Amino acid sequence: MIIACATTTRLPSETANSIQAVMACDGLRRCGAEIHLYVPGSGNITFDEVRQHYGLHCEPFSVSYLRSDPHLHRMDFTLSTLSAMRKIHAGVCYTWTIQLAAAAALEGMETAYEIHDLPTGGGVHWFDLYTRTRAPKKIICITKALQNRLLAHFPHLKEQDCLIMPNGFSPEDYEGLPELDEAKRQMGFSPDRPAVSCSGHLYEGRGSELFLQLAARFPEADFHWFGGTPDAVTHCGEDARQKGLTNVTFHGFVTRDRLPLAQAACDVLLMPYDKHIAGSGGGNSAEICSPMKMFEYLAEGRCIISSDLPVIHEVLDENCAVFCEPEDPDSWTAGLRKVLNDDALRCKLARAAKVRSAQYTWQKRAEIYLNRRKHA
Repeated sequence: MIIACATTTRLPSETANSIQAVMACDGLRRCGAEIHLYVPGSGNITFDEVRQHYGLHCEPFSVSYLRSDPHLHRMDFTLSTLSAMRKIHAGVCYTWTIQLAAAAALEGMETAYEIHDLPTGGGVHWFDLYTRTRAPKKIICITKALQNRLLAHFPHLKEQDCLIMPNGFSPEDYEGLPELDEAKRQMGFSPDRPAVSCSGHLYEGRGSELFLQLAARFPEADFHWFGGTPDAVTHCGEDARQKGLTNVTFHGFVTRDRLPLAQAACDVLLMPYDKHIAGSGGGNSAEICSPMKMFEYLAEGRCIISSDLPVIHEVLDENCAVFCEPEDPDSWTAGLRKVLNDDALRCKLARAAKVRSAQYTWQKRAEIYLNRRKHA
């Protein structure tokens, strides 16, 4: 089967949208589908370049740039992609771009539209138009919470057209990792001090302030943040220095092939989200998010502490994580002290996390879609 995938995110890029789209293609390719990915831009990019940047393990698929003028509201990209899909006789249009999903469905083409937040602005019109088309379709939601909000906002939307597919991870990235002490040695971390880390961008709502508060309350531990733009890393590093914190390191961008080792060198992995979480494009995803690092944390087999957001409970529970109140330093202090002082609990949670991870690979994610499509 030929699946034409299209996203308006730029490649290569370090944004979550870029990584998620490419890894979704990786999962579909692992399932045997022939994948053609279309992205905005000009020039050429080889699959080997994409493989290296995103750490792919699947068989090759084609990646093509199509010109796109932002002032045309993605319509030129939509028309160019439709033309390209016709040329390869694609059986399915799988896209993160609502204009393309609607246009392809109006032509009678089978579509899969993956959505990560409620439509806004002109997207509301396009989504309403898309959901009313009669062509076979699947609206892929990353969480049950997001699906429920869509059904509430669009009463004519059919639940049978929706499909819940959380994000995932690549199992190869987490095979053969060293044990904790050896990982610390390879990363140059102190073997005698607990290592606590958080991975991801430093956008508003990701918990960097709480992270620094915890570092101040646990001088006996080392705190590491992996990720963030250079400007954000500089700002947060300066904030730590002004607070006199010598046990905090903001590492900045860590390559995808290096990140699993960095996380493996930590005793505890944090998801200190605020009640309001901003993404690269702003907005608030606290009620409907499916953080990719959550699945990477599970795959690491390390102790996880997370903000107690209802949507997180779609994946994590008390068997594999400790939950703390968002934006509450005292709650987080108690949670972190609990796991640092109890080796047995920390190991129990870590083992359960590793077992839980098995159901969340990118390939298993793609199988959800392909199996539902087959029996639709």
